Amino acid sequence: MKNIPQIKGFSMLEVLITLIIVAVGLLGLAALQSRAQQAEFESYQRAQALLLLEDMVNRINTNRAAVDCYVTSAGTTGAAYLGEGITAINNCTAAGTTATRALADADITAWDNMLKGTGETLGGSNTGSMIGGRGCVSYDAGTDTYTIAVAWQGSIDTIVPTNTCGQNLYTAESKRRVVTQTVRFADLG
Repeated sequence: MKNIPQIKGFSMLEVLITLIIVAVGLLGLAALQSRAQQAEFESYQRAQALLLLEDMVNRINTNRAAVDCYVTSAGTTGAAYLGEGITAINNCTAAGTTATRALADADITAWDNMLKGTGETLGGSNTGSMIGGRGCVSYDAGTDTYTIAVAWQGSIDTIVPTNTCGQNLYTAESKRRVVTQTVRFADLG
């Protein structure tokens, strides 16, 4: 019987190729996990914004007599907004009664605090809301509609929103997110 020479190092080569394939797979899995966390964070912030948006719509709907008191006044840049920087609420002495105006002021203050995330704190910082939450309420006399908007800063770039709420207040306009709802409130009086 003739001796067949053994090929040495073939098993080592198989192990190295397997390690490279496993390393590439693990890197892909890590990248997928990172993207999943970003998507989860974006989704969380959008859910918070939608809750705050619906909260303000319900507050205004409950206090229709003073609906004009909810329209925000001028902020520092871009559209008028609540959340930071606003110094005064629309002076609405002609709308509703003293009680409904006081309720509107309380609603605006509560919404402002929720946009700032004051409901939860961690280490002295507000953590209960989106990053840089801003709220805007505007009125279109031509259509007799109110547009309620909530803006915040996202973590990844996307298209620039057409609504101007919170415009030029974030690191980049492509990171600004806005959800809006346009409503017409019936006068039941």
